[in-house]
Amino acid sequence: MAEVSIRDAKLIQYLNEAYGKERELETSLQAHITMTSRAPYKKRLQEHLRETKDHARRLNRRIKELGGKAEAIPAVPDRAPSAVGEAAAAVTTAASRAIAAAKGPLHAIRGSSDAEKMLKNAKTEYFNEYEEIATYRAIETLAETVGDRDTQRLARDIRRQEERMANFLERQIPTLTKAVAQAEIPASERRTRGGGRKRRSTSSRSRSRSSARKRSTSRSRSSGSKSRSKSSGRSKSGSGGGGRRKRS
Repeated sequence: MAEVSIRDAKLIQYLNEAYGKERELETSLQAHITMTSRAPYKKRLQEHLRETKDHARRLNRRIKELGGKAEAIPAVPDRAPSAVGEAAAAVTTAASRAIAAAKGPLHAIRGSSDAEKMLKNAKTEYFNEYEEIATYRAIETLAETVGDRDTQRLARDIRRQEERMANFLERQIPTLTKAVAQAEIPASERRTRGGGRKRRSTSSRSRSRSSARKRSTSRSRSSGSKSRSKSSGRSKSGSGGGGRRKRS
């Protein structure tokens, strides 16, 4: 079997990091789907589970094409004995899956309502998506730097899918948060703060209208006084002129 180059060994290492994360998230997503009751959110999780499985298959294939073995993350560029590498891979895989499996039951008890469980799951998924985006961005850049266009294209395609999922979750989190408020906070308490703001706003508008009326009235009175003063001046001027004509 040909020895793997240092370049390909580094690519295999990074691809295996992504592969391990994808396999871990398969388990997490399956657990989250069973806890999700909101149809649009559940549907998107199911779609992303299919995407995640496809990502793992594509990564596995690319690792093999580079001369590596999926789940094997060598400490040095493919110089350890194969038996040691395979043992390390088995331990890593078992540990990742055990962690993901253990998180499922814990996630099932997080939060005091179904809405809050879904919100906390969405926050975890959002965090995981950005970790994956960073991983694939690194693979994409490494592959571009060393001239591996196939790996670069693979990493770019998967990264874009992860970004779409992250964008979906970003929009979903406010919706789920509002659902938590509706489920766990009494309607009377949810209305109190909003009502108070509305009353203050109404009162403020009333004061503004009252001030505007006062200013308008003041201007009208001032204008009337000026008009009367001008009229009186013209009358006095006319009387004075007539008297002078009579004396002449």
